[in-house]
Amino acid sequence: MTFDFRILAMMLAFVTLAFAPAAEAQNRLGNTELNVPATLLAESQQVQAGQTVTLAFLMQPKPTWHGYWENPGDAGIGMSFDWKLPAGVTAGKAQFPVPDTLLISGIMNYVYKGDYAVLVNLTLSDKVRSGPLPISVKSEWLSCTDEICVPEQDELSITLQIVEAESSAPIDKRFNDFRAAIARPLGSDATFSVSNDLFRLSVPLPANVQIDKPYFFIKEDGMVDYGAPQKFTRDGDRLILETGARGDQLDTISGILKIGDHMGFLFTATKGEVAMTGLPLVNDGAKAEGSASLLFLALGGALLGGLLLNLMPCVFPILSLKAISLAKAGGNESEVRRDALAYTAGVVLVATALGAILLGLRASGAAVGWAFQLQDPRIIFVLLALVTAIGLNLAGLFELPNLNFGNKLTKKDGTAGSFWTGALAAFVATPCTGPFMAAALGATIVLPPVAALVIFAGLGVGLALPFLLIAFVPAIRSRLPKPGPWLDSFRKIMAIPMFLTSIGLIWLLGRQIGTDALGLSLIFLLTISLILWWFGGGQMKGLSRGALTSAAMVVAIVAGILALPGEDAMNDQKLASSSSATLPSEPFSETRLSELRASGEPVFAYFTADWCITCKANEAAAIQRTETADAFRAAKVAVLMGDWTRPDPDISRFLEKHGRAGVPLYLYYAPGAEPVILPQILTVATLTELVNGPVQSAMLDATPQ
Repeated sequence: MTFDFRILAMMLAFVTLAFAPAAEAQNRLGNTELNVPATLLAESQQVQAGQTVTLAFLMQPKPTWHGYWENPGDAGIGMSFDWKLPAGVTAGKAQFPVPDTLLISGIMNYVYKGDYAVLVNLTLSDKVRSGPLPISVKSEWLSCTDEICVPEQDELSITLQIVEAESSAPIDKRFNDFRAAIARPLGSDATFSVSNDLFRLSVPLPANVQIDKPYFFIKEDGMVDYGAPQKFTRDGDRLILETGARGDQLDTISGILKIGDHMGFLFTATKGEVAMTGLPLVNDGAKAEGSASLLFLALGGALLGGLLLNLMPCVFPILSLKAISLAKAGGNESEVRRDALAYTAGVVLVATALGAILLGLRASGAAVGWAFQLQDPRIIFVLLALVTAIGLNLAGLFELPNLNFGNKLTKKDGTAGSFWTGALAAFVATPCTGPFMAAALGATIVLPPVAALVIFAGLGVGLALPFLLIAFVPAIRSRLPKPGPWLDSFRKIMAIPMFLTSIGLIWLLGRQIGTDALGLSLIFLLTISLILWWFGGGQMKGLSRGALTSAAMVVAIVAGILALPGEDAMNDQKLASSSSATLPSEPFSETRLSELRASGEPVFAYFTADWCITCKANEAAAIQRTETADAFRAAKVAVLMGDWTRPDPDISRFLEKHGRAGVPLYLYYAPGAEPVILPQILTVATLTELVNGPVQSAMLDATPQ
């Protein structure tokens, strides 16, 4: 047989109340002293008719004693007030400061251990006459230690002076501190739900509000299990709580959300639907331990993800540059190691720098994610110029030693060339997202900035790892081919993937800013090709044209950027292509998602970008397939597509809610169920089994983000 200590606590409280008259008599006789004495103060002793004055019950608990909030929790008694006021004076509702928690043997109490002030506003009618205004109140409260409780009361009084309108009255500055401890009105209504003995609360709270040891103090009794742990998650601009429920009898509740010492927000909440989404919040030691574990896991994922990036088609063209460098070095140990270290430095530096810019933009309030730089057509345009110039150089149209513009960025000989090759590889690799990378980059959202930068650096190390192994493992290095005549042919062959990359960038520009960009890109490529052909011709004649070539290239790039069209044409083009796709979709919005879920429809939401190679591969291999479209059509699955090719703050915030720093992200919402996050590499079977049969157990076991 178990015994509920809360029942015992309440019995003790009622017993002590039964002897309250005796205690009151002792207080009047001066035989006992209050353990939580109260003093009645006025913000101003002088007040004008028709105005409001604030009174404070300054409570000063003795050491080891405490008082109670208006809802004391599992045990205790709140403070009461019995006013004796002159005609024309009314007392408002008491305003309590943000309380603390006290857990004793599983009994949760909402208490004040140090000095605290309860504020009450007195409103005077304009008919109150000048002169003394006596105010008195009989107040009762419960004072306790961790072992005993004593009900206490006192009759407090104060005399105010009603003065003329032109009189100035001194102000008690202590009231500024009293008010600072009172919870501020939130200004927005929250939502709560009760289901399966779980109480959930969703509070609108801007993502930039700092939170330390959050706790929800509910004013209404009988709704929540006070002693149950409170779990919080951050979901964008909402803070979500889950704790134990005790009842479901109210449609509206109110309370205080504590966000720090003596800091909190006062709000009301109405009954509705609340899903436990977002990223968990942890505190103190648990936060430090959890962050350390998350850092190690994310760092491992970043290393593996960076390593696998070398297999991605978007990185291969740049790796061809490094392959030429290694071929030139042959088996020379010192040269290979030097180049590998320089290449690694370039990769790690650029990956870390991109991460730092990303974190800085997020800290400034911008909603951006990984590969954010490729959402800007101007950067794509510059990258197009660079890749094309590299391809023409590899093809032998010109040589770089005498070219001022960009020669350090594209020169293939020496340590500097290896460094800039690594920098370019890291920059171009950002659109690619492979296995292990999503979780690793998603961790940068919640980790401290320094730890997040370590993750970005780890991604760079993983990308450079194959070349480090070649340089420092003799068994691998010994298999490198010796330099010879074949190297010139190999170099020209490596120009092909660079030209393919240029074609891909032209296609991407067309997708970002419409078909007008295609013609502009071709004119631009012809222009820089002619400039570099003219430069190469001068080299063959022994002429120095480096300065003119550099100036011409800069003018061509700037003019091309200024001529880039807007994105209106792109929006119309994408709406048309979406409707004619094998698997038609609607543009993603959280409002539309909520509407579809409320109507009970299954929903498949996917987030993509035209520069994301993984996204496009999944769409071609699994999403935009007749088998998938037929299965979804038969099951009446609504499809939402979030296009992140250009910056979209709403999509960026939604990705962050699900622990993702970039695309792809695939979600399936079964009717009335939490979303299932699908793998980053999709197959037709993965999608059709969502609707043709039970969802794979591995998916169901995945924790919703």
